[in-house]
Parts: sequence; C-alpha cells; structure tokens
Amino acid sequence: MTCKKRILALASAFLMLISTAGCGTTKADSQMASSDSSQISGTKVHVATLKGPTGFGMLQMMDQAASENSSYEFSVDTAPDEIVSALASGSADIAAIPTNLAATLYQKTSGNIQMAAVNTLGVLWLVTNGETISSIQDLKGKSIEASGEGAIPEYALNYILQKNGLEPGKDVTISYSSEHSELAAKVIAGKVPIAVLPEPFVTQVLAKNSSVKRSLDLTSEWGKATSDGSILSMGCLVVRKEFAEKNPQAVHDFLKSYEASTQFTNSSPTEAAKLAETYLAIPAQVAEKAIPNCNIVYIDGQKMKDSIQPFLQVLYDFNPKSVGGALPQDDFYYVEN
Repeated sequence: MTCKKRILALASAFLMLISTAGCGTTKADSQMASSDSSQISGTKVHVATLKGPTGFGMLQMMDQAASENSSYEFSVDTAPDEIVSALASGSADIAAIPTNLAATLYQKTSGNIQMAAVNTLGVLWLVTNGETISSIQDLKGKSIEASGEGAIPEYALNYILQKNGLEPGKDVTISYSSEHSELAAKVIAGKVPIAVLPEPFVTQVLAKNSSVKRSLDLTSEWGKATSDGSILSMGCLVVRKEFAEKNPQAVHDFLKSYEASTQFTNSSPTEAAKLAETYLAIPAQVAEKAIPNCNIVYIDGQKMKDSIQPFLQVLYDFNPKSVGGALPQDDFYYVEN
C-alpha cells in the first residue's frame, strides 16, 4: 500500500469512528459514561451515607470509586448524628439521609442544606408472629413494638393510626427499641408478636423465623390515609448549598452518576447485593431479597418538590419539631438551572 493510500485508509477509519460515536448507547457505553462522569469536573466530592437502604442507590458508584481514580470519596456511617457533624464541618459535601432530617438541617444551618433528590420511598412494614392483622383497624387494643422513635417511622406510624381513627397510646400501645437491629433480634426470637420494621431488617427476620409474616405495607397504608399527593419518603440526597454554588458541574455530574447507579441497583439486584456486602456490611443474601422491597428511586427537580412539600406538611402538622420547627422555603429544593 502506497503512502497516499495508507493516509486515505486512516482518514476513512477516523470518519467512521466519528459517525458512529453519536449513535445509540449500549449498556457498556452507559456504564462507561457513569464511570467517567466523576472525572468531568475534576472536583473532589466527599459523600456520606447511612448503612442500609439509604446507601443502596450508590453501590455502583462506591464500587467504581474503590477501583478507579475517582473524584468521589465515600464514608458509611451507622448513625445520622455522624453525618450531621460531617455536613456541619464541611467534611461531607453530599449525603444520603432521612428526609425529615434534611428539613431539620435546613433550619439549623440557615438554609445551607438543600435537598437534591429523593432516593428512598417507604420501606416500613408491619410484621406479625401469631397475630392476624389484615387492616389498620385490626390493631385496636394491640401492642406494637417499633424502632425509629423521633424519626419518620414514629411519625408515619402515628399518622396512619390517627387517620384510621386510632389514638396512639390509647387505642394502640406502642413501645420503641433503640435500634432496628435490636428489634429485629426480638422478633426473630419470638418475643414480639407485632412489630414495625424497615427493610432490610424485615427480610432478615423472615429468613430466620418462618413464623413471621408481612402483614401491612405502611407505604400503601400511607397512600390510603392521604389525599394530597404526598409520598412516604424515607430518604433523600442533600448537598451543602455553599458547595453546590461553587461546584455546579460537580453536583450535576454526581447526580447523573447517582441516577445511573440507582438503575443498576434496581435492575441488577444480585450484583448490587454483592456490593452491599462489601461496602455496607449487609449480607448479600439478605440484600438481594431486600432490594426489590426497598423502593429505591431517583426523583429530582420539580417532581421532587411537588411530592415532598405535602409530605413535610403532614409531618409539620403532626409535630413541627419533626421538620425543624418550620416548613422549608423554596430554596430548600436544589433545582439545576
């Protein structure tokens, strides 16, 4: 081949590469885009999450960060207080936390915490052992043990009971365990006949005690009790306003990667479960069964605002302290320009 022909062949190949680059993306292309997106802005992003379903949506990102020269640095905490401290000190830029905690931090930081996306809907279930409960009304005169006192599990349970004509503490006796794991152990041991637990603890309990049954999905019961379009939202992503204003591209890149990561978790629970064991210390067998019941989502922008505003209104009306004493203003919702 002459020099001229070689040049023409190379030029033809180059033009073919350009012409095919804009075509439809394959799954591999999508994964590569997700993997590379953390490099676009070049900004180091410190991300904090809680152990459990709140962190399920970012498993793919956590794995990529561990194996690549990623701009993302993840930390996994066991208590919300640890993340609150990290956000307050600036050692965390983005975090996955309970929804009502996001509203509370917005108040406490004078608007420096913004909600960027909803990432987890309701994960609460009423489980029973030896009791037949097919409706909320069946709980009248019963005793329930729950976990999550002072947080969404308590507020959601009490709200649902009241909307069904039952007064907590009068018609239904409720006691609280200090930790989800503590209550799960009691249910497994057969010491608690009626309990309210979140995933993945429900799946763990059912795997270890075949007498325990799922009786009521509290996400569904919330929907029956409300008519304002609100959703029972357990978790969300927040970003420090100062960080977002200085690094809009970094936040944009993160949210795009996170959305892809949630899709990976939902579509590939087996693979995601293995990552949950590695990064969240949740047994893969438990995580795989729990993921389909964890309501992992990605909702941002105006849709996020439209669904969360009435939800926070319900919490506020029930107990103003649950959202920091006042409802957040419009700047609480991070919406990209």
